[in-house]
Order: sequence, then C-alpha cells, then structure tokens
Amino acid sequence: MTLDIKQALEVLRQGGVILYPTDTIWGIGCDATSEAAVKRVFDIKKRVDSKALLVLVDSTAKLQGYVDEVPDVAWDLIELSEKPITIIYSGAKNLAKNLLATDGTVGIRVTNEAFSKRLCEAFRKPIVSTSANISGAPVACCFQEISEEIITAVDYVVRYRQDDVVPAVPSSIIKLGIGGEIKIIRP
Repeated sequence: MTLDIKQALEVLRQGGVILYPTDTIWGIGCDATSEAAVKRVFDIKKRVDSKALLVLVDSTAKLQGYVDEVPDVAWDLIELSEKPITIIYSGAKNLAKNLLATDGTVGIRVTNEAFSKRLCEAFRKPIVSTSANISGAPVACCFQEISEEIITAVDYVVRYRQDDVVPAVPSSIIKLGIGGEIKIIRP
C-alpha cells in the first residue's frame, strides 16, 4: 500500500487522475481543487459537467475548510451512520468550481477506509471520488468489473485491493438544506 500511496500522490500533485479503492466502490479521483483535473474526470467518464462530483476527506476536522458551515445534524449523521455517508452541503468553498452543483453545493464524505484515508491525509486536500464507470453504464462493484476504457484513460491505477471481490456498494447520500431540512437522495 505504501508504494501505491507514493505513486498516487505524485500523480495527484501533477494534476493527474487516478483509479483507486475507497470506502465504497472503486473511484476515479483527482485533486478536488484543480479545475483542469476535474475536467479530465468528466471527460474520462463522458459525463456532462453540470452533474456535480463528490469529494473525500480524511477527517471531520477538514470539513470546515470546504463549506461555509457544517450544520450540527451533519456531525450526528457522520458519527451515527453505520455505512459510508456522503452529505451534500451548501456554501462550498476552496474547491474547483466545475465539481460543484449549480446551486453551489458539494457532496463530501469522510472516509475511514485504510487506503483512501491515508491518501487524503498525505495529499492534504480533498480528492474527487466518482464511480469508475462511463456515465450511464452500470457501476462496477469490484475492480474486475471496471472497463478497460476507464483503466487506460487514467494516469495511475492503484494495485492495492484489486483482488478484493467482495461486492461494494455506493454510499448513502443525504442533502442538508437551510433550516435543518434533510433530504435523502440515496438511502
């Protein structure tokens, strides 16, 4: 894992795109603060750039650097959730503008998976995490299901966990609105 972290960091720091394991499914990732890198992710996925991308951070302490306000309920949701949870926050800041939703919101997940957590810690910035598939195609539940088109389009493919065949599932997605409104996007 250490060599993969080192090589993935080098690619991320140069504005490249990686394919990596997360706390949910395999993700296509890049520096979430780089508009050029985010554009490459949209191009690789053949996804319209009006659809927002989510980002990973390694700790709850990092949240406040990327959103104007973390509602109290968010802390409870993160702490009490039994599975990975992506929360959509209002008032995104310090992130590439082209990864945000048109309303200025951003989906952020605090990862606890060994590889993605260490990578986020070492990179010291949020990392984009979007499913490793062409937009509209089925989501790959393990590395073996990722298309060759995706694998050859990225700059670095992490080796760690490639042989893991336990089917992974995407995170829950919850949108927090103004005044404490909670909307479940994906249970």
